[in-house]
Amino acid sequence: MPRINLLPWREQQRKERRLAFFVSLGGATLAALVVAFTGYLLFQSMISSQEQRNTRLRAEIKTVDRQIEEINDLESQKQRFISRMQVIEKLQRSRSEIVHLFDEVAKTMPDGTYLTAFRQDGKKLKFEGIAQSSTRVSTFMRNISASQWMKDPELEVVESKSGNTANNSFILDASQVVTGDEEDATPKKRHAPRAGGAQ
Repeated sequence: MPRINLLPWREQQRKERRLAFFVSLGGATLAALVVAFTGYLLFQSMISSQEQRNTRLRAEIKTVDRQIEEINDLESQKQRFISRMQVIEKLQRSRSEIVHLFDEVAKTMPDGTYLTAFRQDGKKLKFEGIAQSSTRVSTFMRNISASQWMKDPELEVVESKSGNTANNSFILDASQVVTGDEEDATPKKRHAPRAGGAQ
């Protein structure tokens, strides 16, 4: 005996289509969630890797900064050492220069002249003394001009003491010849007659 379906076939078809639609929608939603979760994991992995690189870079930057500070400290120590060396060299040069200078003062003093005071301020020299005549003061100045350790004599004062022309007090300025790195390592000799006897 044939079976007869009494349900409306259109209503059944509509239900089947609705079910297929919801199944497709659920599948699409699930696929979208899977894609979103995969993307989230990927971005998190990228962010974590970048943060690790940033941490390493910051550590390297700190190390380089420390090395730069050490280099700057070494450079400043080097400059201080060079300054000390220059001071020591200058003192060593001046130690020998002062011996030569006093020896030269003794050589340039003509007979009948003696010093009562001698001062040095840097390269400036000041002589105070007494001479038997103004001519001997002139001789002293010529000897300074001819010296290899002194130069540029300038007479400040020459006067007779208590009206006695045999004793003339004088004040004389001169300059020490610059030697070493400042000018020449060895002062140049000047060939000029040096009068040592009475004039």
